[in-house]
Amino acid sequence: MHRRSLLSLASLPLLAPQRASALGLPDGPDGPVMPSLPGRLCRPNRGAVALCDRAMLRRLPQAGFSTRTPGYAQARRFASPLLRDVLSAVDHQGSVRGAAAFGGYRVDIPVDDAQRHGLLLAWLLDDKPMPVRDKGPRFLLYPFDQQTALRPALYFSRCAWQLNSIDLP
Repeated sequence: MHRRSLLSLASLPLLAPQRASALGLPDGPDGPVMPSLPGRLCRPNRGAVALCDRAMLRRLPQAGFSTRTPGYAQARRFASPLLRDVLSAVDHQGSVRGAAAFGGYRVDIPVDDAQRHGLLLAWLLDDKPMPVRDKGPRFLLYPFDQQTALRPALYFSRCAWQLNSIDLP
């Protein structure tokens, strides 16, 4: 019986649950990446990077709001997971992140903004996937119409449409 116990103990590392990867998939996305999250992560899924696709983002709690933006004079409905939920899913431990969009636009966004203001990593516009011509396929934005304190130019400049990565230093 002692020998059986030793064999059981020897097999424990093989049977122990593996640490969950970013957003629930061990090998990364199956579809187009939206966005990549390089940086200081505790749960990456491809090297030191977390790569997200729509299926992965759908696994997170979904949120949405209607708001006007500098690009939309009329309020439009945006939906997706909150950025804070995405950061939690990859277990980000940093303080400031940079968002990079197609065309070279980069902006630093304090992590505290994601926690306090409910930023969306929007990929749905009026309940449909955002096409590139409508600032998609991803748009990082603030709930401007719900929080009047977010209407100064500083917060408008922190939005990033056609987002392709969020650097997590």
